[in-house]
Amino acid sequence: MSEEIRKAIAANGAIPFERFMQLALYGRDGFYMRPDGGSAGRRGDFLTSPEVGPLFGAVVSAFLDAEWERIGRPAVFTVIDVGAGPGTLARSILAASPACSEALEYVAVEISDSQRSKHPPGVQSRATLPEGQFDGVVFANELFDNLPFRLAVFDSGWREAFVDVAADGKLAEVLSAPFDPQPALLPTSGALGARAPLIDRAAAFLEQARAVVRSGSVVTVDYGVGHTAMLAARPWRDWLRTYRENERGGHYLAEASMQDITIDVPFDQLPEPDALQTQSQFLQRWGIGEFVERGKRMWLEQQGSPGLEAMKMRSRISEAEALLDPAGLGSFLVAQWRAG
Repeated sequence: MSEEIRKAIAANGAIPFERFMQLALYGRDGFYMRPDGGSAGRRGDFLTSPEVGPLFGAVVSAFLDAEWERIGRPAVFTVIDVGAGPGTLARSILAASPACSEALEYVAVEISDSQRSKHPPGVQSRATLPEGQFDGVVFANELFDNLPFRLAVFDSGWREAFVDVAADGKLAEVLSAPFDPQPALLPTSGALGARAPLIDRAAAFLEQARAVVRSGSVVTVDYGVGHTAMLAARPWRDWLRTYRENERGGHYLAEASMQDITIDVPFDQLPEPDALQTQSQFLQRWGIGEFVERGKRMWLEQQGSPGLEAMKMRSRISEAEALLDPAGLGSFLVAQWRAG
């Protein structure tokens, strides 16, 4: 158990699940904050779309060009990549040489010092969102599923989950009195032990992000569902998951700070987006098929003595299959809130 979590409970008694998750992931010795902590990629703890290969970033660059055009080609076009990790998406977008490159100001926001140290040249690396309004895009890939949330549990009424230390020294879940009033988005009742997330922090972040975009968009990519009630009706282990070394982890209270904690995002707890589609639909809208066809042509032209670039182009076929997979990454939800 994280020493920080133990001290917080010793000082205050049982702490809300949201506070536990904040410390477990982002505390001083949290999962994402340790030098050897959570990372994306095949050798990391989980695989996200940018780590599949550069194709995802290339298609996103086409979307960014379209947004730049839509808002009138501003002289400074700011892209804020939130939850940037080691900067994999930034590398792919910059390598794609989008049409907006001369106007592009790329800001990679990442809370982890060790992850920020890996950011590529050509980006502004920060731990927090910059202040002040700008013209451009806030792009958050798999961010909301990792933001700490309150956890509601049904037991003769919906109650809030807290975390305490049991007599055996292990972390244990304890429940509050029933909510009064009950959050409106929770169903009237549920099965004993049913759970549902209350994503106040994600909603607050979205409000902050939308406030700084003068013209442009806020875009999020996450696994998610349309309604909170859908999660409450499912076995909670289906949507409240832990990961470590690209494998499913244990119970969310087990090995605190040593595993990721992530959820399906309930989009009804957020303002209604201007566009909501699957990742597969989003990538097809912005030309993934054309990128793959160009890759095939280059490979065929050079397959007798292929160079490194031709080998990269060939890999677009397998990358596209993974990114569009309806049972995997392709089913993620891409939400867009426009401004200007």
